[in-house]
Amino acid sequence: MKAIVLERPGGVGNFSIEDIPMPELRGEEVLVKVKAISINPVDYKVRSIEAALKGIYGDYPRIILGWDIAGEVIETGEGVTSLKKGDRVFGMVNFPGKGDAYAEYVAAPADQLAVIPETISFEAAAATTLAALTALQVLAGRVQAGDRVLIHAGSGGVGHFAIQIAKSLGAYVITTSSAKNKDFVLALGADEHIDYRAQAFEEVVSDVDFVFDMFNGEILYKSLQVAKVGGTVFSIPTADFSEAAVALAQERQLDLSFHMVQSSGQNMNQLSTMLAKGELQPHISRIFPFEEMGLAHQQQESGRTVGKIIVRL
Repeated sequence: MKAIVLERPGGVGNFSIEDIPMPELRGEEVLVKVKAISINPVDYKVRSIEAALKGIYGDYPRIILGWDIAGEVIETGEGVTSLKKGDRVFGMVNFPGKGDAYAEYVAAPADQLAVIPETISFEAAAATTLAALTALQVLAGRVQAGDRVLIHAGSGGVGHFAIQIAKSLGAYVITTSSAKNKDFVLALGADEHIDYRAQAFEEVVSDVDFVFDMFNGEILYKSLQVAKVGGTVFSIPTADFSEAAVALAQERQLDLSFHMVQSSGQNMNQLSTMLAKGELQPHISRIFPFEEMGLAHQQQESGRTVGKIIVRL
């Protein structure tokens, strides 16, 4: 089978397409013929940072990156009863471990996948994986109907799912984005839009029950200022909070937490149900062919992507 192999950390020039052996299937896994792959910021960060590569893959070279897939089950392990040959499935595989998703075939734990609704394309399903899982795992069970929720970067991969999920939970959603994406985020269900280039959000927002932070640093610190006393602030870039942020959170009795998304078939089934009901609609900015994985990474790395980037096989 063909796979995109990373020879060493660095730029996209270190990618090559190679023929490699088919993955070996374990008892609780299914073999998926991949139809679409989703690209996330973590993909290019891991690609370019040696410490990240070593932390996940140990000794290298010759690494296969990626976690988000959609495709068709062509074989099932002996212990699999939840899926069958021919099922159209999607999921985030073995995150934050070795997903080996940049390949024509992927061996994936059956309990990390869900069946794609009949009306949903492979591309749309692939888009609704890591980013959507992150939003769901952060918001579900924490946001209540009537809560005022501030979601930063509402037009991004995680953000555009977070707006829709928060609205499905009955929240009043305030979001930040550039002015050109105002109509997009409002169409997703946001109640208020803040143009981060023209307005300081901390000057126009207050008394927020829940903040979903995508940046850490100064934006996180200012987010702590607008959360109501006793509120909640979740950050996803890193758990390395500044001393000033921790002190302010304690002073204001805020629950300041970091979340690392985890593979979950149960959560994927929730997302599948939401897709089937039309409660969740992924936005795909661009689709690249498998041979242009490097260009897909560069587009994601630009920081100007609305919604998701997909690679099609």
